[in-house]
Amino acid sequence: MKCSQTTTGADWRQLEINGGRVSRQPHWQFYLPPTPHGYADAQIDDYGPGGGRRRKSRRHYPWRPGVKLQLRARFSHPDGKLRGTAGFGFWNAPFGDPTVPWPALPQAVWFFYASEPSDLPLAPHGPGRGWFAATLDATPPHALAMLPAAPFILLANQFPRWQKRLWPGLRRQFSISFAPILADMTAWHLYELHWRPHGSSFFVDGAPVLQTPFSPRGPLGFVCWLDNQYMVLQGNGRFRWGTLPITTPQWLEVADLAITKENPLSASSPL
Repeated sequence: MKCSQTTTGADWRQLEINGGRVSRQPHWQFYLPPTPHGYADAQIDDYGPGGGRRRKSRRHYPWRPGVKLQLRARFSHPDGKLRGTAGFGFWNAPFGDPTVPWPALPQAVWFFYASEPSDLPLAPHGPGRGWFAATLDATPPHALAMLPAAPFILLANQFPRWQKRLWPGLRRQFSISFAPILADMTAWHLYELHWRPHGSSFFVDGAPVLQTPFSPRGPLGFVCWLDNQYMVLQGNGRFRWGTLPITTPQWLEVADLAITKENPLSASSPL
């Protein structure tokens, strides 16, 4: 597996793994070639190493509630045909970035895509995959307090009757919100995310797709990526992870990417 990374300024990184490529002519393009096996990734982020040699710790990630993300994007394939995962937004790289494992409890507020066979415990009904907006925060004290009971919860979730009773409460405790995005992924759309202290709002072409009182505490890093992995993590404790073969090239194009601190003294930071 070949992996390369470069930095833009002190805090910006381009990550290219196993043939994945990132370019910026005339706008950001994330490209994956046909990949019969192994993990492939094309990514930009600001949670990896900066211009120096020291690794950035999670407490130094740059973004907290009170920011707006805006960009235009389109994909090479529609929902169900694009293989792997992709998206853009803020999270804490809980399983480590693709170069160095570094586990933590997850936090995320983002636009996220996952293809079959991925199945994540986000959607209130049906499989947790597709193109959607979502939030998640497993780090608040009330969520941490539930960890000793995790084995019993997983056991109870083996039975549909108890799972139906338990899962709504778990979604609230872990700040899980989810809404599918019906817009054609292959066409250009304007995506907008407002991450505020008391809630998060997601818009596509100016129309709201998810407005939730849930807001990860942060700090988080920004990430935009395209890869060929999948993950199955269900409420009944079932867990699988792996990579998917890609037979035709895939890409994500992003333009007019800007992150703005939402206060009167801030200015938009084009990236």
